[in-house]
Amino acid sequence: MLLLGIDIGTSSIKVCIVDADTQAVITAAQYPDEESPIKSVKPGWAEQDTAMWWEHVKLALARCHATGKYDSQQIAAIGIAYQMHGLVLVDKDQNVLRDSIIWCDSRAVKIGDDAFESIGADVCLSNMLNSPGNFTASKLAWVKQNEPDVYSKIDKIMLPGDYIAMKLTGEVSTSISALSEGIFWDFKNDQLSQKVKEYFGFDDDLFPPVHPLFSSHGSVTEHIAQELNIPAGIQVAYKSGDQPNNALSLNVLNPGEVAATAGTSGVIYGVTDSLEYDQQSRVNAFAHVNYTDDLKRLGILLCINGTGSMYSWAKKMFGQTLSYPQMNAEAEQIAEGSDGLRILPFGNGAERMLTNKLVGAQFDNIDLNIHTRGHIFRAVQEGIACSFRYGLDIMRGNGMNPTVIRAGKNNLFLSDLFTQIFVNVTGVPVELYSNDGSAGAALGAGIGAGIFKSPAEAFTNMQVLKRVEPQPDHNMEEIYNEWKQLLDRQLTATN
Repeated sequence: MLLLGIDIGTSSIKVCIVDADTQAVITAAQYPDEESPIKSVKPGWAEQDTAMWWEHVKLALARCHATGKYDSQQIAAIGIAYQMHGLVLVDKDQNVLRDSIIWCDSRAVKIGDDAFESIGADVCLSNMLNSPGNFTASKLAWVKQNEPDVYSKIDKIMLPGDYIAMKLTGEVSTSISALSEGIFWDFKNDQLSQKVKEYFGFDDDLFPPVHPLFSSHGSVTEHIAQELNIPAGIQVAYKSGDQPNNALSLNVLNPGEVAATAGTSGVIYGVTDSLEYDQQSRVNAFAHVNYTDDLKRLGILLCINGTGSMYSWAKKMFGQTLSYPQMNAEAEQIAEGSDGLRILPFGNGAERMLTNKLVGAQFDNIDLNIHTRGHIFRAVQEGIACSFRYGLDIMRGNGMNPTVIRAGKNNLFLSDLFTQIFVNVTGVPVELYSNDGSAGAALGAGIGAGIFKSPAEAFTNMQVLKRVEPQPDHNMEEIYNEWKQLLDRQLTATN
């Protein structure tokens, strides 16, 4: 029995086929090979074409089929992971009304800040656990204010994964986890937030039916089954935002367990069983994949926009002829501390952990006689790791104190150098696993379809690839303090 996992990323679509009996990935593919475009019509704006996602899903799945390693008619269920906080709008005929306003778009920051003040900080934090900030609710309010013709045609609002499920099944649904990531969910009253709806003037009809996250979100239609060469009638049995899904893929389900990822954005994600929130909404609490009325499980999420995106930029600017492993090899030749070069990687929109400030990426202390592109590659990795440390200290101040962090061996964690810098500066060991987002989505589908009796059963064969411990003789604490002084100066300058 096979499971299909689809991961709707910002940079690419990843698809994999998992053997439900062994939980092993049979084959995986992504599309495109280069990074998908982000439309930025104005500074701070970020949009993507939903039709591009769907086309890339089909092309990535075709690559999997082309391997000949499995019988596609044995696929029994589909799971979807997706970039969080994006806004997709469709009319009554399920036509998309505009490009998706994605997670790193900053246009709605002021709208969210005004809502936080008007609704009240105490209400927002105690009920929604977050400020409306720059999340999906605020993006929808921006459309309502600035594109009334589009808004008037909306039948349903969706997140990116809901859109792909709709294309597969013709049905539209959502979950408590999805609504919470848009700041639409009232945790105290276990319902759609009346305060948010009333403040923004959103009608109930805009929201899809709410289904359990591990459940049927529709069955693949005959037409789509023929087009994709998969069985008709199989269920989309799981939909989750990429970070809760990444935690699931690493079997991070219980209070105190922590996952990390360093793709286009960087995330530390810890699970708790209490309705916790940060007073400044710098880290955010959402319903985890296993959140139910009886089992309160929240994911506390620290997000850094400029991680993989910063390293990708460095490649485009300084390493166009190099592969990422070659860049890492050059960085390894540079001494710890990059001979004084410090880099702030905050150039991909407003950063929530910096209270939604647009700090921008910064290079400090460049010496034209010393610094090479290798220094830049290392300093970028050190700056990214320092930004993780900065955010982890915020999480520690809110009671999240991990003794180990689990991560998939992908993206920046493919770099032994970055992984060691991350461990040294945070002081927390990292366990690396082979699972990624698409594999997690496939296993989630197995849970939702009842193929696995419980989430724990889906990970019985999971094994640690490598455990990385802090080195005894590193100097990252001093480097971090210098980096933090640079950040503090820049935050003061942006006030």
